[in-house]
Order: sequence, then C-alpha cells, then structure tokens
Amino acid sequence: MASSSITITIITFLFLFLLHHSSAKKTYIVRVKHSDEPDSFQTHHDWYTSQLQSESSLLYTYTTSFHGYSAYLDSDEADSLLRDSDSVLDVFEDPVYTLHTTRTPEFLGLNSEFGVYTGQDLGSASNGVIIGVLDTGVWPESKSFDDTDMPEIPSKWKGECESGSDFDSKLCNKKLIGARSFSKGFQMASGGGGFSSKRESVSPRDVDGHGTHTSTTAAGSAVRNASFLGYAAGTARGMATRARVATYKVCWSTGCFGSDILAAMDRAILDGVDVLSLSLGGGSAPYYRDTIAIGSFSAMEKGVFVSCSAGNSGPTRASVANVAPWVMTVGAGTLDRDFPAFANLGNGKRLTGVSLYSGVGMGTKPLELVYNQGNSSSSNLCLPGSLDSTLVRGKIVVCDRGVNARVEKGAMVRDAGGLGMIIANTAASGEELVADSHLLPAIAVGKKTGDLLREYVKSDSNPTALLVFKGTVLDVKPSPVVAAFSSRGPNTVTPEILKPDVIGPGVNILAGWSDAIGPTGLEKDSRRTQFNIMSGTSMSCPHISGLAGLLKAAHPEWSPSAIKSALMTTAYVLDNTNSPLHDAADNSLSNPHAHGSGHVDPQKALSPGLVYDISTEEYIRFLCSLEYTVDHIVAIVKRPSVNCSKKFSDPGQLNYPSFSVLFGGKRVVRYTREVTNVGAASSVYKVMVNGAPSVGISVKPLKLAFKSVGEKKRYTVTFVSKKGVSMTNKAEFGSITWINPQHEVRSPVAFSWNRF
Repeated sequence: MASSSITITIITFLFLFLLHHSSAKKTYIVRVKHSDEPDSFQTHHDWYTSQLQSESSLLYTYTTSFHGYSAYLDSDEADSLLRDSDSVLDVFEDPVYTLHTTRTPEFLGLNSEFGVYTGQDLGSASNGVIIGVLDTGVWPESKSFDDTDMPEIPSKWKGECESGSDFDSKLCNKKLIGARSFSKGFQMASGGGGFSSKRESVSPRDVDGHGTHTSTTAAGSAVRNASFLGYAAGTARGMATRARVATYKVCWSTGCFGSDILAAMDRAILDGVDVLSLSLGGGSAPYYRDTIAIGSFSAMEKGVFVSCSAGNSGPTRASVANVAPWVMTVGAGTLDRDFPAFANLGNGKRLTGVSLYSGVGMGTKPLELVYNQGNSSSSNLCLPGSLDSTLVRGKIVVCDRGVNARVEKGAMVRDAGGLGMIIANTAASGEELVADSHLLPAIAVGKKTGDLLREYVKSDSNPTALLVFKGTVLDVKPSPVVAAFSSRGPNTVTPEILKPDVIGPGVNILAGWSDAIGPTGLEKDSRRTQFNIMSGTSMSCPHISGLAGLLKAAHPEWSPSAIKSALMTTAYVLDNTNSPLHDAADNSLSNPHAHGSGHVDPQKALSPGLVYDISTEEYIRFLCSLEYTVDHIVAIVKRPSVNCSKKFSDPGQLNYPSFSVLFGGKRVVRYTREVTNVGAASSVYKVMVNGAPSVGISVKPLKLAFKSVGEKKRYTVTFVSKKGVSMTNKAEFGSITWINPQHEVRSPVAFSWNRF
C-alpha cells in the first residue's frame, strides 16, 4: 500500500512539474504585418492587445525600429499566435546581450576638437549633434556633463529626461539632454517581480558605472585635473566635447534584453539622435533574429550612424559580434600610455607588469611567494573558496588569469589573508596587460613573464617578491597594439563582409564613473571615484561614436555609410615605431581579421578624398543575396514587400569599403565598387595593389579621374586563386589603395578558400 501511495505521489509531482514548466512565461518578440491592421483599430497598440489573452501581457509596441511588439507569454500562447494569425509573421524568445566591457584625444590627434575646419568652427558645429548611448544609464552629477557655455538644446530634439525616485529630471541640462530607462524585458526575465537587487534602480540612474564611462568617452565635457586615484592625471574629455548626450538605460544586473534594446532604439530614432552607440552584443545570429541589426537598419535609413562593440571574445577566431554591414563594428587597441609596476624577485630578477593599485605600498621587505596553494584544483585561478588561508596568509599569491574577474581574484587573496598578488597570463591572454585597481597590492604580467614566475615559485626553496608601483608613463612604444581580448573575424554570418571594421582605443581608458559603486565593481569595494580606468571593446566603441558625431558636424550631408567609409579608408596600419600593427595575444603581426581596416585616424577621416556610399536599396539587394525568405528580409527593412529581382549574385558585391573574398569552389571572384569624390574637383587617383602570396589581383581601370565634387566612378577588381592552392582554413590578406598627392584611400582585402 505504501508503495502505491509513493507511486501516486511521484506521478502527481511529475504532472504538476510538467504543468508548471509548460506554462512558464517568458518574453517573446512578435513580428507582425503592419499593413494587415484592420480599420476598426485606432492604434497599433489596440490591435496588438486584441491578439493577446491578457492586455497586461503586452510590454512594448514598436513602430520605427521594428514592426511588432513584445509580450510576456507562455509557450502555448506564443505558438497559437503564430498558428492562428496570418498577420503574425514570426515569434521568438527575447534574446539577451551582454556589455562588452585623459590620454585618448591627444593619441588620436584631437587637439581642441580639430580647431577650425575649412573655415568652420567644428566645436560649434558639433553643438547640434546628439549622441544616443544605450547602456546602464547615467550618473548625471558627473563633471563630464557640465554644460557651461553650451547653447540652447537643438530644436530637432524630441526626447525627454525621465524622473524616478533617485533621479530628478532637472538633473539633465544642455549637455545631458535626455535620459530614459527601459526595463520591462529585464523585469519579466526576473520573474515579473521587479527589482530583486537593492542597488538596482528602475530610473535612468547608473548604478553600474559602465554607462557613465561610455557616454563620457563619446562626448564628455573637458574636466581639468581629472585622474583615477592619481593615475592618468590630466584633462579628461570625450571625443566630441560639444556634442549633446542622450542616454537610454537598457542593461541590468542580468544582461541587456532585446525587447528593451528595441524599445530604446525605437525611441532614440524618434527622439532625434544623430549617432547611436551600443557597447553590448551577443553571439552571431541571422540578421532577421538579431534585434540590434534590425533596429540599426531603421536607424541607418533615418540617417543615424550606429556604432557597436565587436566583443571581448578574442583572440578566438570567428568571435566577432554585431556584424551587420550597416553597423560600424569596433575592435580595441592600446594607447601610448601605461601604468608600470614591478615584482623584484628573491633571485635578483625584476619582472615588469602593470597595476592601478593606489593604496598603501608593501614597504621594503620581500614576502614569500606561493602558487596553487589551496583547497581545490582551481586554487591556481584564485576562484572563490579555492585558497587555503593557512597557506597564503601574509604572503604574495600568484594567480593565473582567466575564468573569474581579475579584481575578484584580488578580493579572494585578501580575504584569505594574502598581502599581495601577481596575476600571470596564460596562453589565452598572451602578452596583453590590463591594469586594474585591486583592493590589495597587485600587478599583472604577461604569459612569458608568468611562465618564468611560476617556474621560480616551483623550483626555488624560498621564493620571495617585493611589489613596486611606478604610476603613469606616456609615449609607450609600440602603440597601438591590438588587444588580445578584441573579438576576431572572420564574419560567421556573412563571410563576404570583413569584420571588425576598425579598431580604436580600448585598453586602460579613463572616463567618468558612477558614485554608486567602487571602481572594481565589487560590493566590498567601498572606494568612490569620479573617474575610472576600464578596458574592453565597450570602451573603443564610444570613441568611434564620438568621432562619427564630429564627422557629422563637419559634413552634415554625409550618409552613415559615407561617415563609416571615411573612418575605414583613412585608418592606419602602422604603429608609432612605423612598424605594422602587432597583436597583443602573441606579439605576432596583426591582420584585418583582428584590426579590420586599421586604427582610426580622425584627422584624415575629415578629408578622405573618396567614399564608398551605400543606399538602402543596395542593402536590400545584399539581403536578397543571402537566400533569406522575403518575410525575413521584410523583418529587417520594415516594408510591406520586397522585390529581390535585382539581388546581388554574391553578398560581397555590396559597395563596402573593404573586401572579404571567399573563393569556395571557385578560382575567380570579381567585384565592382563605386567611389564618390568628396575631395577637390579635377582629382586624379592611381591604384596601388598589395597582393597576397596565393592570389593574383587585377584592377580596371588603373586610374580614376574626377571632374567635379560628388562625381561617382566605378572600378572592377578580379581576384584569381593561383593553381595548386590547398583548400585549407588559412587566410591571406592584401590591400587596394587609391592614391593622389593629398589622399590615400585604402581598402583591406581578406582571402579565404572555404567556409568555417
């Protein structure tokens, strides 16, 4: 009897379990056919509500960036929407994206905002440029949002400053002109119960720091005597110091949800931004399922330039994110500034590293070094709970880089009684050094140095070290170097489009910070600072967003693709020692799968000579070449229908400023490009080809002669894979450059022989 009772109980439990999980609700994004809306409904919102079992299920209605809505549904409701209504074209789960987390203006040659450009004060012109930043919100009290001497807000601005319990709308001014918050997707993903974290705020206020850092990097006002705890002292300023900032809070403690991002992009376009900056992303997905790609297409069509971070998954091959060709995809490089620190070992050797530690030093007495001393096999990584305090107390602990945050490793060492730490890189990070503001004396060293250190600790009977901190040094050579963490091509969504597009400063960047959190982001970090130093493609992205704003001010008639072209074709590929760019991962030569067209050069981008422009119709022809269904293309372009009769035979035919040649089973690939003269009238350019070992390159014609400004000319490039080339995963690279005495218009070329 007891046995049958147990059986019934188990069956009942399983039934209830399945019932619960079949009805578990999630946020879904629903795409609809706008033209199907019946006349009986006054608004799209009314129509969408009628499709749902409960009006409260509707989260957002999208009108500009996307045709449709997001709703909180169980799987049965989602399935029935698609099954029962011809007007519903697609239903998919809300995707989650992650954040891709001073000296820069001088390094880029931005002295006083370029000064005067062609008789026009570019600083004054950029007063009319509005940069929208989608991130974790804003700390409006930051000095970087000072609006002294700024003129009235542009009349085109239709946005607002939302208020909240901890955010007074009066905190906005003529610099920070808008602040909004979008949290419905996040709240539903958290169980619909709102905010579980005490620190989380529904208002536009930034309690994370990331959003304040990115927005002030793009367009922060100049702040004198800025530093991070004494490091990187000087004037902190954004790229476009006179441009306006509008922030859209879409990122929360558990990520950035696609439904919130779409709503923010929808609103930002209607608000009147000129540039959108998104330092966030996810994995690769077809463009019709990529909410950032979908929203940014609408932005591009409205003349809004969209800049996105490439991701921090480098040096892994084919890891680049945000690869839509209408988006500027930004990788990261180093500055010519460093924060040196040293470990003086007991054997007389001195190891060089970096650090932003700002507390009391270690004195002059060396301490014992320990490595891999703990309670588990992960003690070498200094993971939470892995260190044995009896073995590390009073000592300097060597921790391998990887798995958990670098600053968390320091906290684990301190909590276990350690007095210092050395983070040693492994093969995954190579020789890349990222400085951190640790809670205890700590330095970071590269892989080669780390290997020497690990061997010293293992082989010496009494290993010791003394950590020494040397502050800030400038004019570091070589620089820039491609950051090891910067995500790499090739592009897995469309291999025929080279990504990333460019690199910009993204390592050890000083910018504004939130007063709600310490510089490490750890709860136990009680320090507060107005500025912080951070690294990531999250930091390089807003540099390019700000530069795009300056180019928009200088050339208000230019399209987003023209601005993008100017930044790409003028980028440089030689460092400050006049050597080719190197890769921090292993100190080898970099290539376009890592640095794209190169490192941005804003001075040259102001006057690129020629640009590769792309119309909306050409982007549609590109999408048609991807063999997407018409419904999928409509999802991206938001038109009632699409005609693919003029589609490209190959996605690489898009008039892109770079080339990515995929031979596949072919030996010959031929592309035609069109360039527009934005330089002087009567300009003549000659072509210079830098070939690859296994590929022959021919260009016709060899010379382009322009009679007038705005004139367009075409040229055709034929790429021939040489006989006997093995079909391997290897890649080769070259370039095509159009040259006259004033300009070099350079396009990198990447070659591959098969897909990946």
